[in-house]
Amino acid sequence: MSLSVYLFEQLMPDPFVIAIALTVFVALLAALLAPHGTPEIILSSWYAGIFNILGFAFQMILILVTGHVLAHAPPVQRGLKAIVALAKTPAQAVVLTFLLAALASWLNWGFGLVIGALLAREVAKRMRLDFAWLVAAAYSGWVIWASGISGSIALAQATHGNALNIVEKLTGNLIGFDQTIFAPVNVIPTLLIVIAVPIAFLAIRPAEADLIAFTPTDEAPAASGTGKRDGSIAQRLEQSMIGSLLIAAAGAAYLVMTWSKTGVSLDINAMIFLFLIFGLALHGTPVAYVAAMRNAAKQTGSMMLQYPIYGGIMGIMTSTGLAEVISKYFVAFSTTHSLPFWSYIASLFITFLVPSGGGHWAVQGPFVIPAAVSLHASIPATTLAVAMGEDVANMLQPFWALPVVAMAGIGIQRVLGYTTVTFLVAGVINGAALLLLA
Repeated sequence: MSLSVYLFEQLMPDPFVIAIALTVFVALLAALLAPHGTPEIILSSWYAGIFNILGFAFQMILILVTGHVLAHAPPVQRGLKAIVALAKTPAQAVVLTFLLAALASWLNWGFGLVIGALLAREVAKRMRLDFAWLVAAAYSGWVIWASGISGSIALAQATHGNALNIVEKLTGNLIGFDQTIFAPVNVIPTLLIVIAVPIAFLAIRPAEADLIAFTPTDEAPAASGTGKRDGSIAQRLEQSMIGSLLIAAAGAAYLVMTWSKTGVSLDINAMIFLFLIFGLALHGTPVAYVAAMRNAAKQTGSMMLQYPIYGGIMGIMTSTGLAEVISKYFVAFSTTHSLPFWSYIASLFITFLVPSGGGHWAVQGPFVIPAAVSLHASIPATTLAVAMGEDVANMLQPFWALPVVAMAGIGIQRVLGYTTVTFLVAGVINGAALLLLA
């Protein structure tokens, strides 16, 4: 436990620094190994990649902030408090916290991150238990986010024309959720993880002598006023529910109209739209939604910095031919059956360098999908393997744990120690599923 904490806190720099270093490394590899690795192509493809990914980057930012805003809607907050009240013992509280965080993460990864932190704070106010153990359980619910319906890798492959839809670029086909999220190779390990992880947390419950309790202080609510004069027309418009409900109703009507003709289908835009209209409806007034959105936007700085850098990396890999070179190495030691598993193992390591699903896919997708095409391996399973590795390795990579512990109000050291167990349990389950079911 202490060793992993030391390695992350003392030896690993900020993820943006890692992104810069990875850019230099990929550029050097392209110059040395790629068939078109000339300085001119490397620089021009890097520049083009930075801007080609901006649309996808903004979509991912919107998924985060709309999920964050929904989690802070008053009805959701009241519901969380009512559910938390059902737990009467620390064991019940930890299991309940994990399950709710897992469900929220499966629906929307931004929603899940926030819900987990809020649940942990609410539970800690009600009973005495080890707070790091509880927060770790809350964050562990996030271990299935990329296997859920907001997972950026699966969503990108289901979205026509998306900059990161590598499968469509190579094969001309989309991969729907029926082949990824709702396929047995994903559903079965996800359910097993949801069952096994809380059992593992009960087994590692700290003894009374080692228990470190913590009661979070109440956070001041975000200001919703805009400085308008009381009773003014502007203030009445801001605090009227009519505008928000009109947008929510129009959005719902559009989805009903479209899905009644085409059937229910989810892509990145549909997911953002769903959380947008739900958030508007539950917050009630436009000014309340704006205040919540402003608060959520504070969490997006690192994403805005990193996504363009990873887009540049993807541009170098694809335009210089480096992705094809790496793909041949994968083909050399993989088989039709084993490629998803080896893609999963590679994903575990890449996540430590690229702790973002979309950025990760921009690095790994360009060489594992060509390998799958070459070997006639399962493209959906290979895609899922990358997503699963992102899921699992994030239990040790502190990038996404940092906002959770910040919202919960606790240091990260002991939390990462507990999530090491989640890494081991989920890691074995996903690896076995890819070997047996892919």
